[in-house]
Amino acid sequence: MDAMEMDTDNSEAVRNLELNESSRSSTSTMTAAQTISADEVALYDRQIRLWGMEAQLRMRNSKILLITMRGLANEVAKNLVLAGIGSLTVMDPEVVEEDDLGASFFFSEEHVGQNRAEAALPAIQALNPRVPCHASIESPLTASASFYSSFSLIIATDLLLPTLLHLNQITRSHSIPFYAAATYGLYGFIFADLLVHSYVLKRIKSNVATRLGPESRTRSIISTRETQEGETRLEHVTKQETFCPLSEALSSMVDSSWPLRRKKKLPSVLPGIMAMLQFTAIHNRLPDPDVTREDLKEFVRIITPETERMGLPVELNEVGFMRSFLQNATAELSPVAAILGGVLAQDAINVLAKTEQPVGNFCVFDGEIGVAPIVVLAAQEEE
Repeated sequence: MDAMEMDTDNSEAVRNLELNESSRSSTSTMTAAQTISADEVALYDRQIRLWGMEAQLRMRNSKILLITMRGLANEVAKNLVLAGIGSLTVMDPEVVEEDDLGASFFFSEEHVGQNRAEAALPAIQALNPRVPCHASIESPLTASASFYSSFSLIIATDLLLPTLLHLNQITRSHSIPFYAAATYGLYGFIFADLLVHSYVLKRIKSNVATRLGPESRTRSIISTRETQEGETRLEHVTKQETFCPLSEALSSMVDSSWPLRRKKKLPSVLPGIMAMLQFTAIHNRLPDPDVTREDLKEFVRIITPETERMGLPVELNEVGFMRSFLQNATAELSPVAAILGGVLAQDAINVLAKTEQPVGNFCVFDGEIGVAPIVVLAAQEEE
């Protein structure tokens, strides 16, 4: 699409999203500075310098719901609260068990038997008293749609597929960005449904002009603007990414234009995660390490057609990987929770601030070989 063909009103609207502007030319930045107190400016000085006052104000006005307080969510909660979001509500109907004490640093032995959300709340609040924190002991399946409607971002962790699909349907109906994530021993995933998300990248101006229009099948460049910082000429590029619901992602192939050699380089954990989610939908549970032989047969039955449906070579389904994947599916490992939770929290912060390119839309993590590829799973024309 030629730049002259871009809709003028649309370009003007997205231009208002651009961040890190010079204070002499941005009255909205002045308003933000007047809204955020001097103490907050001092507290969040480093990140304000990184992404600007307007971005910090967006985070300060956000209300985030974090579901299931296990190791992964502990990491996410810590990073979000320390970043200075507007408020955090943690939701979990389950109680703390001894197994939770390994990767969940908000719990100690005295919390065993207490509700997980309520037990974690004091420690979360202590991290940053400026961020109001709340706890809900409701089940995500029985909470009313109106309960969810007040949040600006919802993050669901370590849930079975039917619950994730239910939540994503609600977030879509209320136009709320949504993340789903889980860890399975050494493995894990992050899924993002951010609806239609616009963000701004700030970079040194290149000698090659940036072309407006589609950049990929889900991402477009909407507008550009130049500024000067000292002797450096900078370019602010506004991009727009279109996301799909989880149900569509789970029925989509990898990019059909990829050659076979590229598909073969994908880790086995990609079809493994897809099969794991389908396993939880069929059996309403994770694989049982005490009944590995039967669950392994069932997993193989699921993963083979899933791999073929995604357009991937079946040789990705190594027996050794599948056995390791299932045997550790219910385990929580602190390093994996820390890595995946850090990535998820940082992506959520970037989305709230409207800076940096988000996860689009499936990130799978394999801690055994140390890779975390991001794959776009969305409907294609030939599908």
